[in-house]
Amino acid sequence: MKKIFAAVLVTLSMFAFSSQAFAHFMMTYTPQTVLEKAKDLDMRIVFTHPAEAGHTMDMGGVKEFYALHKRGDSEVKKIDFMKSLKEITWTNPESKNKAYAALISKKDIKSMGDYMFIMVPGYYFEKEEGSYMQQITKLLVNVGGIPGNWNEPAGLPCEIVPMSKPYGLWTGNVFQAQVLSGGKPVANAELEVEYMSHKPDLKKNGLVKKCDVDYPNDVLVTQTIVTDSNGVFSFGLPRAGWWGFAALGVGPEKQHDGKEMSQDAVIWVQAVDMK
Repeated sequence: MKKIFAAVLVTLSMFAFSSQAFAHFMMTYTPQTVLEKAKDLDMRIVFTHPAEAGHTMDMGGVKEFYALHKRGDSEVKKIDFMKSLKEITWTNPESKNKAYAALISKKDIKSMGDYMFIMVPGYYFEKEEGSYMQQITKLLVNVGGIPGNWNEPAGLPCEIVPMSKPYGLWTGNVFQAQVLSGGKPVANAELEVEYMSHKPDLKKNGLVKKCDVDYPNDVLVTQTIVTDSNGVFSFGLPRAGWWGFAALGVGPEKQHDGKEMSQDAVIWVQAVDMK
């Protein structure tokens, strides 16, 4: 009986361990977040595991894809990019699924300032847990070095609002942001953090097999942090490249199609080395 009980405990601990290591992340990706002047942006939208080039999932389509543009103190302008989306197949070394490509014309981002790209996906159904997931994702791109609305809320059901410029981070800088739900701070919100360890190949539409990080254990693949009483979190960026932050279950929608749902807020930031 003791052996059976011990085996059950080992199985449960392995499941908990692996579930932590295999975090789902919605990726909205383009190679550069800072542009000296406008140029075409080649973007990809995919639901995968960026730290391990792991399982790729069907996000359930895209409900909204747009950018909020602001230069200095000017008014915010909304630019709809839904028509730019093209369905593709995203292929990781051992997994593939539906994803989306978008070619953003330079004429649509010709004005200097910040472009806050917002992607609202459909609903992903996790069969093993019998529940849905929706990750509302942000990516900031700057043109011309003039800031705009990088630290302003977008009015989303849930979102991560940067307190550090997400496109102006040196390696070693601390990224600080606030988690909001319905426009209000979320205290004690749990966030998963992952580094994009496998580079995206936009010609082949997939993450490359080679991993840029030697993880000593799976605990460090997906890290977990918690917001303070004001919904604020801080995270030091130890390596250049892309870092994803996902605030779990902070959105107001808790159910979809009669089943439990986790409505998450995601943001991607890019750190660069000082030379």
